[in-house]
Formats: sequence, structure tokens, C-alpha cells
Amino acid sequence: MKKTFNITHPKIKVARLFEGVKHDVKKYVKRERNKKLPAGVDFWDFDCKYGLSEAESEIVHLSAMNKHIDEAEKAGLTSFYIEIMVKEGFRAVKVLDDEDEDDFDEE
Repeated sequence: MKKTFNITHPKIKVARLFEGVKHDVKKYVKRERNKKLPAGVDFWDFDCKYGLSEAESEIVHLSAMNKHIDEAEKAGLTSFYIEIMVKEGFRAVKVLDDEDEDDFDEE
């Protein structure tokens, strides 16, 4: 999803337009997460960018996207750019140190 959202409409209130943007983002993420995972992949991960335009966009975490949309509403922006690209995610294996193993033995 690469899209520049324009927040102007003669009849729809601005607050409803921002809610619509949040809904579109949530719907896209849900649709992508429901797709079947390829063999060896643990989960779907997302690369996200947010900015005033595509050239000015910065990398953000998916969980911070609603916060950025809320800030755009407070700032009174009339347009902004959101990019959400799906990628394959792999869980990292946590390595226990020798000290961590001793903690489990004491209990």
C-alpha cells in the first residue's frame, strides 16, 4: 500500500476522513496477515513509512501509525503519505547465557 491521502471533501467532516484513513490501514494489514504463509516463514512483517510526501517519508513502526495519523489531524494537515509493505518475518531465537541458566536451577 503506497498512498497519499488527501483530507479535503466539501461534505464530509475532517474527523471522519481521518477515521477512514485509520480504517483503510487496519483493513489492509488484516487482509495481508490473513494470507497463507510460505514454508519456513513465521509471520507477516511490515515495513512502514509516513511523511508529508513520498520524498519526505520516514520509517516508522506499524504500531505507531495511528499516532502519526492523530498528529496529522491535530496539525491540520490536508494530505500525507503512508507506505506499508508486507515482508516475510522470522522469529529470533533468544540465546540463554550461563548466568541465565543458573537462575532457573535455583528455583
